[in-house]
Amino acid sequence: MSVSTGPAVGDKAAEAAEARPAAASAAPSGMAARALRRIYALDDFEAAGRALLPRSLFGFVSGATETNTSLRENRAAFADYAFLPRVLVDASVRHQTRTLFGRAYAAPFGIAPMGATALMAYDGDAALARAAAAANIPFILSGASLTPLERVAREGRTAWFQAYIPSDRPLIGTLIERVARAGYEVLVVTVDVQVAGNRENNQRNGFSLPLRPTPRLLADILSHPRWLLGIAARTFLARGLLHFENAGAGRGVPAFSARAMDRFSGREALNWSDLEWIRRQWSGKLVLKGVLAAEDARRAREVGVDGVIVSNHGGRQLDGAVASLRALPAVAAAAGGMTVMLDGGIRRGTDVLKALALGAHFVFVARPFLYAAALAGEAGAAHGIRVLMSEIDRNLALLGCPDIEGLNPGWLMAAKG
Repeated sequence: MSVSTGPAVGDKAAEAAEARPAAASAAPSGMAARALRRIYALDDFEAAGRALLPRSLFGFVSGATETNTSLRENRAAFADYAFLPRVLVDASVRHQTRTLFGRAYAAPFGIAPMGATALMAYDGDAALARAAAAANIPFILSGASLTPLERVAREGRTAWFQAYIPSDRPLIGTLIERVARAGYEVLVVTVDVQVAGNRENNQRNGFSLPLRPTPRLLADILSHPRWLLGIAARTFLARGLLHFENAGAGRGVPAFSARAMDRFSGREALNWSDLEWIRRQWSGKLVLKGVLAAEDARRAREVGVDGVIVSNHGGRQLDGAVASLRALPAVAAAAGGMTVMLDGGIRRGTDVLKALALGAHFVFVARPFLYAAALAGEAGAAHGIRVLMSEIDRNLALLGCPDIEGLNPGWLMAAKG
């Protein structure tokens, strides 16, 4: 099994030393430092992002598809469960380290992949990768990112790569070769994007990919000078026009190009035989992201996949798809020796612990860290990581379960009925 079932008590100090963050992340200064002093929880980053980002960009990040049902249900699902704390337990020493695919991480969470991050945060992909590496947690670089994957691999030693795979094996092969050359050990294949979701909120907010300058969009941008000067102008001066860098073997087209999304199309025909072929080509760890059905978890295990991420894409694909947390127990039961991870709706340390108790070995968080990077770059992401780690540590003590390895469904009960 890829995930440790928990080292012996005598090995705890060694694991903690291995997982300890390697170096301090960048310290905030000036306006960013003052803003971060008002961030007490991950949800606080959303309000900061709303104020900073143009409405069109904020809507792209915060919104989902159609009625936003799956987006709302991802959060609502955590209220289905209540904790059953134990008392008079010695919780003076607590452990939240987790070993995943042979690497010890300092916490049981990482940063999920997010496309077009560099539009929202200055040098956002690299900032998130550096913050994650400094804290010794994983960061997953999106295939729809605007920063070359080679650079992110150099600056973020804990980075994984997530790919949107077209149903074209020559293109798949050249991308896999590029990812391997860059030194990535984990390849994440997202499998719930056969076609683009119906993101009506983007149309209502005037946002599109490729970006199309319109009077409405320009007015929106000009009304947010902090983003215009602190992120957009800095980005243009440093890098010029942004490109989709990682959709294939080489650099993609500019984000403003009418052909920008061509390399992200053609996924409707992708099937299990293609995945079997990818498994033969990729010698590292292979993860499927977007699994909700237990039968798909069983099929992935048979193909030789190393792990699955239970996810409904943050509610951004099929509206009405089951909440990730509600799908988790059945997927975990069917996973056998695979590593089971989850994303969708994680905002608190208590959310992390509930997911772990229900069978996840690890969780990933997306939107709050993008807002954090927009607000204060690497320092903002580092602050968010510290906030969530602190909550987990405190909640382990209050739960009476000082080691996350001891979590199981017995720590939970139905919140209603």
